[in-house]
Amino acid sequence: MVKISSLGVLCALGGKKSFYSPSGNKGASIGGHIAALGKDVTGWAEGDRVVSETAAIISKDNPMTRRGLYNLDSTRKGFGYGVDGAMTRFVRVPSRILHHVPDQVPFEQACLTEPCCVAYNAVVKNARIEPGDRIIVLGPGTIGILCAAMARLCGAEVALVGLEQDSHRLKIASDAYGCETIIGDAAEWARQRDGLGCDGVIDAAGASATLKIAIDLVRPAGWISKVGWGPQPLGFNLDPLVQKNVTLQGSFSHNWPIWERVLALLGSGTLDVRPIIGGVWPIDQWHDAFHQMHSGAVVKSVLKPV
Repeated sequence: MVKISSLGVLCALGGKKSFYSPSGNKGASIGGHIAALGKDVTGWAEGDRVVSETAAIISKDNPMTRRGLYNLDSTRKGFGYGVDGAMTRFVRVPSRILHHVPDQVPFEQACLTEPCCVAYNAVVKNARIEPGDRIIVLGPGTIGILCAAMARLCGAEVALVGLEQDSHRLKIASDAYGCETIIGDAAEWARQRDGLGCDGVIDAAGASATLKIAIDLVRPAGWISKVGWGPQPLGFNLDPLVQKNVTLQGSFSHNWPIWERVLALLGSGTLDVRPIIGGVWPIDQWHDAFHQMHSGAVVKSVLKPV
């Protein structure tokens, strides 16, 4: 185990009480310097700049863990979601989930590695984007904006879809990542090329009803990558999914190689998360920082120790 001074994104779950980001995401990076090493830790040194994954406890005997997919271990516990969280000055974490932070990446940016990894998994690993594809992203929360940014990096034309109250977030996606932005119905944009629909849809909204929208928008033989959680029953017929021969792919969490890839993107400047950081707050002002996110004034807030 290692002990690191913490800098946590506000969508982290903190202390003994669970906190959630506006998008419903249950995890975030912890970033800082290693302050102390456990006696069995090797390969790390005090003072190293690191970020930590969220999988605080996993079962090494779980079949998914043995395949390297410990994110799909059903017994997994995350910081603030089964064990104490990161809204504190020091956090004790297993060395197996630490990653070096490139020197050129400030902690204020490195601590957004986790939502970037969620987006990378949904867009790069669990979708099949080709350069020139037309992709629609539903839901302009943190994950939706980052999914749109990832799809742009893959060479796709991307439209991010939201509601009137999302106009601030949509503008960030347009200005920072070159996305088309749509309020309301995206059908015209989806069918603009040949009338059949877009090549793929990334459903990053926190509502079950958006899956029906995704099925309507996607072309025959297209795909849907669903990363947003929706607790409501579907309440609609899935026959169009069958009739159109559409691939529906769930996407959950992330693992070691994804974190390494995302940190490489941050280190090279290929992925820039600065546009979605609305500010850095001392941890004793967490309430204001959370309010700024929930009110829609900022996309993502960052907490720092005091």
